[in-house]
Amino acid sequence: MIGRTDLALEYTDERTHTVQREGNCTITRLIHEGESYITMEVPALSDTPDTDKLEELTAMELRKLLPAEGSVLVVGVGNRAVTPDALGPLMAEKIFPTRHIKGEWARVAGLSGLRSVSVISPGVLGCTGIESGEAARALAAALKPSAVIAVDALAAKSLKRLGCTVQLSTAGLSPGHGVGNKRPELNRASMGIPVISLGIPTVVEASLLAFELLGREVDEEIAPRGEPMVVTPREIDLVVERGARLLAMAVNRALNPSLSREEFRMLVAE
Repeated sequence: MIGRTDLALEYTDERTHTVQREGNCTITRLIHEGESYITMEVPALSDTPDTDKLEELTAMELRKLLPAEGSVLVVGVGNRAVTPDALGPLMAEKIFPTRHIKGEWARVAGLSGLRSVSVISPGVLGCTGIESGEAARALAAALKPSAVIAVDALAAKSLKRLGCTVQLSTAGLSPGHGVGNKRPELNRASMGIPVISLGIPTVVEASLLAFELLGREVDEEIAPRGEPMVVTPREIDLVVERGARLLAMAVNRALNPSLSREEFRMLVAE
């Protein structure tokens, strides 16, 4: 059965996958259409209050995909008011921005030598009248970063991947693609610089879920009012909260590894 998914792991041939184990994390690497995808299958975030080791592992994988030098713009994509879509905005609140920390202030605060980091959560078209990609491009044109890190909630084909999968990719992202509301893409082609995407799946299409549970396709598409229905776990608020903290800390640690996890926790809102 074919259905929408944002996870490359679910729509590519398993024979192209390279799999390794790191503790309780399974890492799958693959190249698809010239872009790198790294998928980390981890214990359910709703059952994992301490994600220190996973943050470190994600930061290490992210660092490999980023340019070695230059400023970075972090973009939290999504709708803060809709819990399954709030991953990006919540993540953005926990990023430690450093672009403004310079000169004597940086020296006195003991924060000299940090990589320049800026962060934005542009909201969604229905609330702002501005596409996420438009806002990111305009800001990148002014700031001229060496790369963009874009974080968004994803859609999966399988219930078992919700809240326990992290995907990193050099392909950027297409907001809303997984739920049939595809917006302009946020990638190297549209931005003119590398765009590294991170995401955690929070929803699955109802018809795909029915297929997984019943072992057969349902007679009719589950689409009230003509729109395909998506479902999300009951504990989605906890998944999104912990997922946002995990990704934010991984981004912080990847960009400025000279600071410890404890220092970041003091510097940003928890």
